[in-house]
Amino acid sequence: MTARELPSDPPAFDDPEVVDPYRLPAGVRPHRYDLTLEPDLGAAAFRGSVAIGLVIDAPTDTIHCNALDLVIERAWLVDAAGVRHDVTTIDLDAATERVAFGLPAVVEGTATLHIEFAGELNDRLHGFYRSTFLDTDGAEQIIATTQFEATHARRAFPCWDEPAHKAVFGITLEVDAELFAVSNAAEISRTPHPDRPGTDVVRFADTMVMSTYLVAFVVGPLEATEPVDVDGVPLRIVYPRGKGHLTAHALEVGAFGLRHFSEYYGIAYPGDKVDLVAIPDFAFGAMENLGCITFREILLLVDPEDTTQAELLNVTDVIHHELAHMWFGDLVTMRWWNGIWLNEAFATFMEMQATDAYRPDWERWVSFGLARSAAFDTDALTSTRPIEYPVVSPDDAEGMFDILTYEKGAAVVRMLETFLEPEVFRAGIRSYLATHAHANTETTDLWDAIEAVADQPVRSIMDSWILQGGHPVISVEIVDDGRTLRLSQHRFGYAGDLGEGTGPTAREDDRSRWMVPIMLSQRTMPDGVLTVEKVLLDGPSIDIELVEPALWVLVNTEGTGFYRVDYAPQLRAALVAHAQSDLSPIERYGLIDDAWAGVLAGRITAHDFLVTVDAFATETDLSVWQRIIASLTALDRLLDGEARSAFQSRVRALIGPALQRLGDAPITDDRDRALRGVLFEALGVLGEDEAVRRRARTIAGFDGSAPDVGADAALRAAAITIVAASGTVTEFDEFVVRMREADTPQEQLRHLAALADFPDADLLRRLLAMSITDAIRTQDAPAVLRRALTNRHHGDLAWFFVVAEWDTINRRFPSNSIARLLEGIRSISDPGLAHEVLSFFETHEVPQGDKILAQHLERLEVSVALRTREADRLAHELLEHHRFLHRH
Repeated sequence: MTARELPSDPPAFDDPEVVDPYRLPAGVRPHRYDLTLEPDLGAAAFRGSVAIGLVIDAPTDTIHCNALDLVIERAWLVDAAGVRHDVTTIDLDAATERVAFGLPAVVEGTATLHIEFAGELNDRLHGFYRSTFLDTDGAEQIIATTQFEATHARRAFPCWDEPAHKAVFGITLEVDAELFAVSNAAEISRTPHPDRPGTDVVRFADTMVMSTYLVAFVVGPLEATEPVDVDGVPLRIVYPRGKGHLTAHALEVGAFGLRHFSEYYGIAYPGDKVDLVAIPDFAFGAMENLGCITFREILLLVDPEDTTQAELLNVTDVIHHELAHMWFGDLVTMRWWNGIWLNEAFATFMEMQATDAYRPDWERWVSFGLARSAAFDTDALTSTRPIEYPVVSPDDAEGMFDILTYEKGAAVVRMLETFLEPEVFRAGIRSYLATHAHANTETTDLWDAIEAVADQPVRSIMDSWILQGGHPVISVEIVDDGRTLRLSQHRFGYAGDLGEGTGPTAREDDRSRWMVPIMLSQRTMPDGVLTVEKVLLDGPSIDIELVEPALWVLVNTEGTGFYRVDYAPQLRAALVAHAQSDLSPIERYGLIDDAWAGVLAGRITAHDFLVTVDAFATETDLSVWQRIIASLTALDRLLDGEARSAFQSRVRALIGPALQRLGDAPITDDRDRALRGVLFEALGVLGEDEAVRRRARTIAGFDGSAPDVGADAALRAAAITIVAASGTVTEFDEFVVRMREADTPQEQLRHLAALADFPDADLLRRLLAMSITDAIRTQDAPAVLRRALTNRHHGDLAWFFVVAEWDTINRRFPSNSIARLLEGIRSISDPGLAHEVLSFFETHEVPQGDKILAQHLERLEVSVALRTREADRLAHELLEHHRFLHRH
């Protein structure tokens, strides 16, 4: 199918006429689980029993549910009359991840299904699995924990593992008396086991009705902070022993988030407590299990005094994201996995909204531009997909957790909120949650709730963004002798607009159209009045009368529209000229971002982009500089020899004065302090500035003295990256030691990530070998390999390592991480290496991310096309410019 065609919806779970091997048949519904588990951490195994209360709507002699990697020991059913029916057959089907229980008689009405089972605590970071850490004495400690989203609850206990099958869960854990245990609801009793000395029976209160993917339980040598009362809800941080000193920030943010969301949604928190749980090994960033939210340590445990603003922001965002889910996802849940975008996009939107309320000085909606740019980058490909996309198999469900679900989804929600006005939007959200509490919904339920309180065709607008892939570019020109502003739309694509271009992503005759909410602003002449108006572009073009001549016109006011803007030359020149005086940071960001997209689309040259960047030499905003530096980094990869030296001179001339303006004295503003670190790193890595490199070695403690603890965290983090960029075996060995002995998760990751940047081939080979051993956690190794693939000097070595160890990688790493690992191939621009990559994937699959892989491969082709189109031309322009400067 083409990107224009929309596949039909997946079969509905309650349609008795449809048979889907991955969906459970209609007619039997669970309403309650009483689950008991006995984990044996040392043996990496568990036993369990579950009594599942059922409603059997149609007579049947077979009960189907989900189960995978479990040994079903015995099962029986007790009907409404109390009659026991021993199961006669147990048929496990690993391919469809289902089990069928044959009964000796037909049953109907209410019943309870009893199952006894056993399983292994796996090391794949899904289902019920093991996580390990070293305690303060260097001894290995084991935690048993869970990760059930999307379809892994079935690995821990037999269940109806589909989101629409909500039920109440009563959980009991039988654990070693010395171990800590936590689950979704509050602990109601802990008593010694009557038959097993040294074992405690821990019972938890009943949960609200919820989906199986939200069930959680964690057992191990853990500790918890004293609970903080948040308007009647106890909040704790649960952490591996010895790390309690890293919990204060999470407690503060958690308390803020709970209050903020309760007020925003107009509904009290739906659980009876909140535990935020730090897990040493975790495949995702965090997981929104009701009342028992699990996190990677680095996204929960933090020392604010030794953390960069970016790291602290990341922790804050993720806590808010998961808390937002307690309402949007847990209380109200998508009916099937094709709707997961709504959970994740809305939680991403709400994390920004909450963090912006928590720390307005962080300007969260400005920095969101970086994430939105990444979503644009994938959505400009023909291999993009609609945000809402059919899901049939478990692999399909895993593949939905991508940048289009999260970042593009959040961006279009933000666009809608801004267009409608925040208070109108919130009224619709409150109505939606109140109406559908404890139930399951489709996307249209949300649009209908918002449309009921708005004066705009919300469903029609959002369907055009959710049900088709891609996004438009809005062309802007003045016609009729300056009296009319004309806006027109067509689909944007790299290496030439779709329908016009000739590059690898171009496709002829694309007629996609969007209902585009536009915030249009202009400053008129001669009085300089600023006007802002809303326009809904619902056709190919629209003409807008200009009452007065415009000094400048800005189409994407406040930068919330998910579309590119292509201004006629004179309009663009006027905006660039007035950018620093008249435009907000996010609007300036948009000018740079659209210009860089124009380079990738073949609309403007790399040299012209650099001329535009020169106009931003006096820029003071962190996010705008981050966008500029990301683009410069991509151009740097195209250059070698004298041309690269000329480019480095230009980088130093651009960034050096900006860094000097910030000075060396302590900076109190968080974003300015972060900006100094960003500029310092760019000058040392991209500009190869010798003075900066020497200063970095001093800060990092590689000039014969100890690390400079007086330098702020942003400078210290930047110094690590700068040292790695030109590091030798001495620094590499020291980085490995520091990684292993780090006091915080953030310090550990800084050194680990930088190991992938060392320029020496033998050192990179050492790192690659470490990545498939216990020297690097399996949660971190995929990201290390991804960064190694982008190594400017030896990314090819990383690629050939991935090829050679493909089977090991797939066997060892979490299944959801493979597609993310491969993101590194996007930066490959060498045609020969690109051919090797494309050939490899002609015969190798990534089942959990086939769509994501297709996007990586197409983006790789864009990188090759950029090199082919721009490398020689840019090199010539840079050398001519360099010679001109030396002559004058």
